[in-house]
Amino acid sequence: MKIKSAEFVISNSDVTKCPKGMIPEYAFIGRSNVGKSSLINMLTSRKSLAKTSGRPGKTQLINHFIINKDWYLVDLPGYGYARVSKSTKKVFQKFITKYFEQREQLVCAFVLVDIRHKPQPIDLEFMQYLGKSGIPFCIIFTKADKLKPNAIDKHVEDYKNILLETWEEMPQYFITSSSKNIGKEETLNFIGELNENMITD
Repeated sequence: MKIKSAEFVISNSDVTKCPKGMIPEYAFIGRSNVGKSSLINMLTSRKSLAKTSGRPGKTQLINHFIINKDWYLVDLPGYGYARVSKSTKKVFQKFITKYFEQREQLVCAFVLVDIRHKPQPIDLEFMQYLGKSGIPFCIIFTKADKLKPNAIDKHVEDYKNILLETWEEMPQYFITSSSKNIGKEETLNFIGELNENMITD
């Protein structure tokens, strides 16, 4: 799938104010320093569609972008190490939870994970939450340019070993690098296939 247009639509913290209608949407979420904004800009071929910042936790709202006029890319606040107060984090968690549990238009969530690190409890817990809630999701491993191929394989295998302790199979995953455009085509084609399947169904 090629992205011909990508436009900002709305930011808010109230799920009921998200765009109406049944246009499919795909949510991107991860720890606050995982490179989410850079990934979104890479996928859409826009340098500043999502705001990047040296300060983790910059995204503090539900951000909707309309892609090719026919699906939404949703940029959600990061969880974990954001430099915000505990009370602010509780607000984030509340409307993120409401988004996942109430947004019928959500087709798939993409959980971003920094490939450089061993499996982190906060990421695994969030995946378990999505699984228990019946929310389809994929894993996007970011910053693959920072590791050699053998190290990437080892870290992915670590995730597989942990997840397969409780799940029947490893979720679909993608290896990406925003700076090297790695994983762009595979991720977008996956979204394109899901959109086509919905039309066929």
